[in-house]
Amino acid sequence: MRWHPLTALCSLLLCCRADPESSIAKSLPVTVVPSQTGLEPSWDLNGIIGTGQSLSVGVLGQPLRATSPSFHNLKLDLGNRFFPAAEAESSRLSLVPLREPIRPITHGYPAAYPGNIYGETPHTCMASQITRLLLEASQGRGDYVSVHSVVGESGQPLSVIGKGALRTSSTGAAYERSLFETRAITRLAKAARRSFGVGAIVLTHGEADAENPAYERSLIQLAHDYNLDLRQVTGQARAIPLLLTQQSSCPVEAGTVARSAIAAFRASVEPSSDVVCVGPRYQYSYTDGVHLDSLGYDRLGEKYGQAYFETVLRGRTWRPLSPLSARREGDLIRVDFRVPVPPLVWAEELPPPPAGRPEWAAGRGFELASHEASVTIAAVEISENSVLIHAPGAPSGPLLVRYAATAALASRPHGTRRWGQLRDSDPFIGATTRTPQPNYAVTFELEVQSQRAELGSPSR
Repeated sequence: MRWHPLTALCSLLLCCRADPESSIAKSLPVTVVPSQTGLEPSWDLNGIIGTGQSLSVGVLGQPLRATSPSFHNLKLDLGNRFFPAAEAESSRLSLVPLREPIRPITHGYPAAYPGNIYGETPHTCMASQITRLLLEASQGRGDYVSVHSVVGESGQPLSVIGKGALRTSSTGAAYERSLFETRAITRLAKAARRSFGVGAIVLTHGEADAENPAYERSLIQLAHDYNLDLRQVTGQARAIPLLLTQQSSCPVEAGTVARSAIAAFRASVEPSSDVVCVGPRYQYSYTDGVHLDSLGYDRLGEKYGQAYFETVLRGRTWRPLSPLSARREGDLIRVDFRVPVPPLVWAEELPPPPAGRPEWAAGRGFELASHEASVTIAAVEISENSVLIHAPGAPSGPLLVRYAATAALASRPHGTRRWGQLRDSDPFIGATTRTPQPNYAVTFELEVQSQRAELGSPSR
């Protein structure tokens, strides 16, 4: 057999093993973005770091579905051994095709990287979605190669998965291991003469901090820390968005409000924030009211992929279906929305929410309160890009309008205790699941004004 420089390159980067499915007998692929697409330039290899708690690492996400390679997308392989994964220069490290599971399944709890994977994560379907959208934009002449790191820790708050976490034998490794994988992939890419940068952080989190009053500030700090430390490793100038979705599960007690979900949206509309709220998670399929099933994880990954494509490749500001203002008009409360793809419609595919309080039974997920006392909603209706809440007899004092925020007495079948029925008409279909993925309204809380009060920036 003749020795060829390409063979030498592959031997340096990709460990060839007896199992042919665990090796790559060719050089690393590269991202190709044809200039006529109008998309942003990308690196040859584009890092995506997934962190969070149980839903970020696929708890109860079995049986596995996305077990085939995702186009040319990659992940870091630790050499088939769970050695202390801290040496970015180790010769055991290689890049291998992305598929589920990300690493061998673990069964203990708590569990930190590298033994932190419990089932299907959103990442393989996210990667496939990004590549598919690039192929469509380039009419089949392009490619997009993303490299995925999954470092989350089931059940842990931001204080454990963020920078400066106290390291124990089973928790506190997520942030540190994000940097380890980034260093390792940067080295492997450089050796292969490939450019590499981190395109986004994906945060699937919120349950452990459901009632944390500092959650909004902590999210913004996490995005800031990652931007500072990851860009120092890769040398990139480009900012790194932190994509997140809102949890709808905790606290589980009827009548409680998911404060972390509200905070996640508010963090995304803070000026100069790198936080991007992709949308809620209440529309997906769940196993136990808290954890998604395999299909739910895959659909979540597809929505992350759509938001990544719009944010990173198109260079647009992703804004979910979200409120702009709420104001009184006689006995009506008008809530104006930023609608990604009009018209607004009621999501009849979801059952009417059994409201957290009987006064909201007609609200389709909308809630009205005055000084923490509930206000009766007689009906809700869509009017172009607004929802009109009929509330005859509402007190004249301060009012709050919420949506999908308060836990009902029971979860919807295969769902959570919080959800609503408002969505847009986005025709987006997931590349892997082939299921519709419109944009559902975010969980929010907003003061009702006597005159218009804007929230957030213009529509994408």
